[in-house]
Amino acid sequence: MTIFTIEQGTSPIILGFPHTGTFVPPDVRARLNARGRELTDTDWHIERLYGGLLPGATTVCALFHRYVIDANRDPEDRSLYPGQNTTGLVPKTDFDGRPIWREGAGPGPDDTAARVAAYHTPYHKALAQEICRIRDMHGVAILFDCHSIRSCIPFLFDGLLPDLNIGTDGGRTCDARIEAAVYEIARDSGFSSVLNGRFKGGWTTRHYGRPEEGVHAIQLEIAQSAYLSTEQVPFDYDEARADRLRRVLRQMLQRLENMAPGLVLG
Repeated sequence: MTIFTIEQGTSPIILGFPHTGTFVPPDVRARLNARGRELTDTDWHIERLYGGLLPGATTVCALFHRYVIDANRDPEDRSLYPGQNTTGLVPKTDFDGRPIWREGAGPGPDDTAARVAAYHTPYHKALAQEICRIRDMHGVAILFDCHSIRSCIPFLFDGLLPDLNIGTDGGRTCDARIEAAVYEIARDSGFSSVLNGRFKGGWTTRHYGRPEEGVHAIQLEIAQSAYLSTEQVPFDYDEARADRLRRVLRQMLQRLENMAPGLVLG
């Protein structure tokens, strides 16, 4: 089973998709309860949303589901948001706080370590190699980590999530010009937006974002109500909503691509 796909491009932009995959190996699926097997917390259709927006962009896309192991969590399972509800490296619950494993069937330390080796490590090895390739080509690489989530999840946050949630770990993962450009486009888009709100960038953004080394990372968490017709089964893609959003995303990616030469370290 191929656990990720790579489309190599020549743009300085790399698109990461850690949560769009739905593959669950049979032995793991057998241990999930009915709730878990719904795979509710998938970043539904996110690869379709970004498809073709920036010709030449490199894409690295995980095909395994986050319930197998979460490719956007610290492999040591340290919390990204201490003191707040969240899910871990191998989630015990879904985003609503409900168990996803049959009683007594949740993964233990050895199982988790095996999943890190089989899924998490290879995905990030591939992503790191692409970042190095692009930086060697351009003198700079910009990782745009692509995510989506349901807009109303009381277990994780109060009220409705803004449509566009930009995360840079408080400005630490990218040049300030990148953060400012993406946020400016978001503010002028007609969609609601926030910078470093509830979602400040996951492990991927925080791990790779090293502006002082010519690698910039930024995460965009999109509320699924902005491009789906329903945020529950069957999670249908809404062409009209998505087309409006795709125009905004294209503008962001093109702006970053145009900015890249000016970010090369002297």
